[in-house]
Amino acid sequence: MQTNVVSAQAWEAARQKLLVKEKEMTRARDALAAERRRMPWLAVEKAYKFEGPKGTGSLRDLFEGRHQLIVYRAFYEPGVFGWPDHACRGCSMVADQVAHVAHLNARDTTLAFVSRAPQADIARLKARMGWQTIPWYTVTDSFDADFGVGEWHGTNVFIRDGGKIFRTYFINNRGDEQMGGTWNYLDITPLGRQEVWEDSPEGYPQTQTYKWWNWHDSYVEGAAPDQRWVEISDAGEAAFRKEAGAKP
Repeated sequence: MQTNVVSAQAWEAARQKLLVKEKEMTRARDALAAERRRMPWLAVEKAYKFEGPKGTGSLRDLFEGRHQLIVYRAFYEPGVFGWPDHACRGCSMVADQVAHVAHLNARDTTLAFVSRAPQADIARLKARMGWQTIPWYTVTDSFDADFGVGEWHGTNVFIRDGGKIFRTYFINNRGDEQMGGTWNYLDITPLGRQEVWEDSPEGYPQTQTYKWWNWHDSYVEGAAPDQRWVEISDAGEAAFRKEAGAKP
């Protein structure tokens, strides 16, 4: 174990030195997300079908009326270790990390999991593992093979523009490890977090930073930001910027 014990002043100096590199990484991450928002789109021409709790649906149905869709391919089916009591251990860890989907929904974004297990098994698994808020569908055709997730997990991102659907991004392997948080999901979408500080193409939807945030059970579509929360977030941001500006 590390035994480098120092004074409070030395510890703070070490933290500030590391913070410089951490901020560089944050800015690089923001720049990478901005580049993702400028990725070309690939039209989805094939009509895919899924089984859901309400019956058969199309890829368009998975959007649930929103403009953006994130689809994670989870391995839960005959032949997967743990079947039928459990899904793949790695996919289960991903599901355990998913933040409440209401925050994504508030940004016009739907997250869905897909597997080849029947809906009855998926419903039982979701109830047992506490994943009830995650929409989870059954793949019935070549969707997984066509989008790079036939043999291994991965996350595909789609956008709906008028009557057409486009694939905009794909991430797998170690890139999937950090998924689950609202911000990580939004950063791989073509519209991003949709906040005014982001470097996004002209005409992309953007709202004031922090102002759209809400309790996950309190989002109301089309509602104006709560004035009290606007005041609190403005004060917090002002204090943050004052502190940042006071440091060398």
